Amino acid sequence: MRHLWKLLTLLIVVLLLGLPVSALAQTGPLTGSAPGLTLFTSYPHRVIGIDETPSIKLTLRSSEPQTVELEMEEIPEGWTATFRGGSAIIKAVHVEPEEDASVTLKLEPPEGIEGGTHRFVVLARGENETARLPLELTVQERVPPRLSFEVDLPTITGKPSTTFRYNVKLKNEGDEDINVNLLAEAPRGFSVTIKTGGKEVTTLPLEANQTKTLSVEAKPFLEMPAGPYSFAVRAEGSGAEAETTLVAEVVGEASLSVTAPDGRLSGEAYAGKETPLKVIVRNTGSAPARGIKMSSTEPSGWEVTFEPEQIGEIPAGEQVEVTAKIKPAEKALTGDYMVTVRARPEGSSTESADFRITVLTSTLWGLVGVALIAVAVGVVALAVLRFGRR
Repeated sequence: MRHLWKLLTLLIVVLLLGLPVSALAQTGPLTGSAPGLTLFTSYPHRVIGIDETPSIKLTLRSSEPQTVELEMEEIPEGWTATFRGGSAIIKAVHVEPEEDASVTLKLEPPEGIEGGTHRFVVLARGENETARLPLELTVQERVPPRLSFEVDLPTITGKPSTTFRYNVKLKNEGDEDINVNLLAEAPRGFSVTIKTGGKEVTTLPLEANQTKTLSVEAKPFLEMPAGPYSFAVRAEGSGAEAETTLVAEVVGEASLSVTAPDGRLSGEAYAGKETPLKVIVRNTGSAPARGIKMSSTEPSGWEVTFEPEQIGEIPAGEQVEVTAKIKPAEKALTGDYMVTVRARPEGSSTESADFRITVLTSTLWGLVGVALIAVAVGVVALAVLRFGRR
């Protein structure tokens, strides 16, 4: 009985030791697998058009240097397969470790093919191992080329000096890559450019179902009157076309100038005395100028006031006369001085002009000087007469 228990115990130990060996054998390389040789592609299932001949990029990877033969293990009836390396037709490719080899598989469908899914299997046969790659092609009627525009803001408002910029998206809604020609019908007085990535373009490639963002810029090169200016942007390519209309809404802008009635920016004044100077404020813009405040910059000790000091409104194309009352300093010396006159409207930039003011000596002081000279001459004459007799 003791011998029987020893025999059973030995049998159990043998069975337990044998289980891992069996499991290891099952988890090892299976028949036909290729752990050291790999064949793959980024897109194993593609959709193509009925009249399309696809080219599929295949990648081979090996853990050891070897020459690998390529063939089609499975291919639908009527189809033709060609392996290409560079520009040559090949049957095999040499693969080095840690260096992928690329091969292009060109598949040509038979004439009169109908829509559906077709299965292919590529076989890569190495020196000691093989690898298989299943592929599928779904053949269907392709969507014809079609273009469409999408605009965020088709109407933009700005001043006559504004560059109107529109954010436009152009989409290829078809299943084919196309080259698109871009055209813009600029309104009179405007120049229109189309840009992408900051560069001006007139044509661009557009892949299937791809959308590109365009920047359309309309810039007036003339002083345009206020009003809406519309223009069309078109895209054409491979029989497809799209068009969108953009509007540049030009609003009026006031533009002031400061001058004198006769155009001469000069005047005369006496030291310590207030002298009027006529100033013309003219609106040469296309919109009324409102809330115009008059101001000045003058030499130290001078006083300058305006009448009126503020102008309520100057319509486009009209002007207003303002009186600048200039009073030089009491001790101002004879000579030329500069006075800057400014006009600042609400919501617009300040305009100014420099007036040259010549300071003169007062006539009264001239008469006093003449009298003093006469008195001095008289005193000298009396002295000569009196002392000359002696």
